[in-house]
Amino acid sequence: MKLSHITLNVKNLEESLHYYKNVLGLPIKARFSPDADREIVFLGNEGETAIELIFDSSKIDSEFELQTVLGFSVESLQETREKFEQYDIPLGELIKPNPQIEFFYTTDPDGQIIQFSKGL
Repeated sequence: MKLSHITLNVKNLEESLHYYKNVLGLPIKARFSPDADREIVFLGNEGETAIELIFDSSKIDSEFELQTVLGFSVESLQETREKFEQYDIPLGELIKPNPQIEFFYTTDPDGQIIQFSKGL
């Protein structure tokens, strides 16, 4: 298992991109829109843990909440799910936004969101 990315929800994508790309010097690895309301950008140096910025235009300021998601890349989602089930840890449904990526969410004991993925 490898820590692949840390997800940050952002209020203003362009301001956040300026900070992470220009100020910190992190290159853009990928940029895409899974739907009309959201845009996702992965930044980071090759071989290092990436930062994923998610901007959701459908959320107004009062709905925005700071949230960090730790993303782990695993060899097998099925084996990972089976391991968590042994510990009675609640698991989210498998999500497959495209043919190359599949993932699920769970939480740690304090409610921190953890994502396990194959293909990221």
